[in-house]
Amino acid sequence: MSIYIEKTSRMLRQGPGWSFDSTKPVIVHGSQWEAGEVGRVAHAHPRGQLVWADQGILRVDTCRARWVVPSSHAVWIPSHIVHEIVAETDASGCHVFLDSDVSLHLWRRCVVLHMTPLMRQLLLRFRQLNQELDPPLRHHHLAMVIVDELSLLPEAPLCLPSGTDPRLRRMTSYLLLNPQDFRTLSELVSFSGASVRTMERLFKSETGLSFTEWRGRLRLIKAVHYLSQGETSTEIARKLGYRSSSAFIAAFRRHFGTPPQSYLEHSIGMQSVKASE
Repeated sequence: MSIYIEKTSRMLRQGPGWSFDSTKPVIVHGSQWEAGEVGRVAHAHPRGQLVWADQGILRVDTCRARWVVPSSHAVWIPSHIVHEIVAETDASGCHVFLDSDVSLHLWRRCVVLHMTPLMRQLLLRFRQLNQELDPPLRHHHLAMVIVDELSLLPEAPLCLPSGTDPRLRRMTSYLLLNPQDFRTLSELVSFSGASVRTMERLFKSETGLSFTEWRGRLRLIKAVHYLSQGETSTEIARKLGYRSSSAFIAAFRRHFGTPPQSYLEHSIGMQSVKASE
């Protein structure tokens, strides 16, 4: 594994994640992906990275966990953490690379962050800047605002644990694409090539969650995405296979501590409180 990572790192050392130019504290690269496309094979770099899709859904994999990221959220990846980015759907987005000098005070673990409207617009504006024609001071000033806003983004409990067993991967990949499929595990195991008992054991041992808990968390992650698009609890409950809108609201409140329609407003409120401290 270490040999593989070292070879991969050598191939990627010309990329923005390997820039040691401190006069560019923030580097933003726009990307587009087709569904199922791997952005880059597993790799790491000295710069910290924020991964955000302004359209579509991305997945960020590390050796410890998997994050499914709708456009309402982003994933912060500290420097030197091995990761891989995969498009769950057709997507476009930003890779935001921060110089180590300005990211020292940020998170030292991977976290999912709620994207504020201001942060979205900052990244989109920075991506439009022309490195050759725009004054360097404009780049620097906007970069510092991005760093400041990033440090204030509220964390979101949206981690979806992953695993390495190929049978488990087949099952989770299917569910990621079909979160509304409400069939029982015994009805779904044909996708995995394993027995029900084996699949139950794999979910527990590799993700720390039961099959029911894992699928419930996935559906809540998808629900946040739909909320960010302005959909109602009734619409989301129908899309994700809940028995009723009240069943969806109860599940959402148990996990996030707030009703669905208050979630985004609550997250932005947390960001405002953090900024005033």
